[in-house]
Amino acid sequence: MATVLSNEVKQALQDIYYNERTGRGKQAFALLERASQAGDGDASCVLARCYCGRQYVWAGHGFPEDDDKAIHFLHKSVEQGSALGVLVALRSGELTPSVQKNMPFASLQEAFEQAEALAQGGDAFSQYVVGNAYFWWDFLRIFDKGPDSFPNQGAFQAYLKENISKCEDWFWKAFRGGMYFAANNLNQYYEKGDEDIIAPQPEKAKDLWRMGAEFGHPIDQAIYADELTKEGKKEEALGWYKKAAEGGHPGAWYDVGRCYFNGEGTAKDAAYAVTCFERELARDPIYCGACNLLGKAYLLGDGVPQDYAKAYQYLSTAYYKQDSKWGAFYLAQCCFNGWGTPQDYGQALRFLNDVTWQNQEADYMRGFIYTHGLGVAEDIPKGVAFLQKAGNFAKAKEELLNYKKTLFGKWVRRK
Repeated sequence: MATVLSNEVKQALQDIYYNERTGRGKQAFALLERASQAGDGDASCVLARCYCGRQYVWAGHGFPEDDDKAIHFLHKSVEQGSALGVLVALRSGELTPSVQKNMPFASLQEAFEQAEALAQGGDAFSQYVVGNAYFWWDFLRIFDKGPDSFPNQGAFQAYLKENISKCEDWFWKAFRGGMYFAANNLNQYYEKGDEDIIAPQPEKAKDLWRMGAEFGHPIDQAIYADELTKEGKKEEALGWYKKAAEGGHPGAWYDVGRCYFNGEGTAKDAAYAVTCFERELARDPIYCGACNLLGKAYLLGDGVPQDYAKAYQYLSTAYYKQDSKWGAFYLAQCCFNGWGTPQDYGQALRFLNDVTWQNQEADYMRGFIYTHGLGVAEDIPKGVAFLQKAGNFAKAKEELLNYKKTLFGKWVRRK
């Protein structure tokens, strides 16, 4: 039962949480694996968190997500005597009676006190774990308390308020010490409060993402940039998107590229935008936004030489592998005209069925397909309705000249 964190765990926490933009996450992961194998329970605890996915560790590290391994290492950390492991297992619902029986602590309170000592010693991860014990009410099980422990409901409510509110100070210490995830819980604490026990204080939440961004955390830089974008401060947002991208945050190079492609917060520079999209796809070859906008760039020849085959490739990657309907209209154009893919009116219509927004050219293509019976049964009235819906779209107006109404009000083709 370690009363201090090992040098291996301290280094890993630096690289994984406190100074994650250094790019040493994978080395830290390997360091934890070796330390865990050597019997370091705290290493097993942190390693378990690394396997839990982006809800518990920055996605920029690219760690494998594996629930079974996370549970294995969490149980192992308890057995190896990690007080932090006990509290994380409790929070995760993994401290079952059989697992708790294997911990070398006389009680949960003993484990908590050891974790609290680590937190008081200044370790941000430990401060975050202790803060969670108060934030999520785990202190009730730790100290074996419940409504029956108090003379009346009011006394129980007072006990809850006193202890839940302790999370605030612990989360601030953790956040300032480098544990960026503490900002998430602080934000929830301030925005929502806690039932009728802790009142919301949204005014205290407004600077969290800015602070995290200034601390240098890429994930907070991206979130803060999103907030600035919503406020219309697009030039300032672009600066933070760039910092997040340079720090390795997944999706940030796409955001930088999107800004330059659309001229948001900067002069339009489609060529540079394409470079940004390519950098994002080098990290994740099926990143949805980058595939869509790079596909559009190749379709229009915007920032790159026009290349219909590449346009269709990127747009269809987003459509099929990321279930994105954003590029459905462009894919329909490709199939309708035979751009970068064999002409296929039936496939074009299937893509057009996903174009649920107003689009005159989409209505023209629908109308043309139905009036000519291309890939579907001929339906002139239905096709004419779409052509009329296309309004002043030139090709639709021209196509409508080929049809007339009979005396009985039926649309037919002119002979």
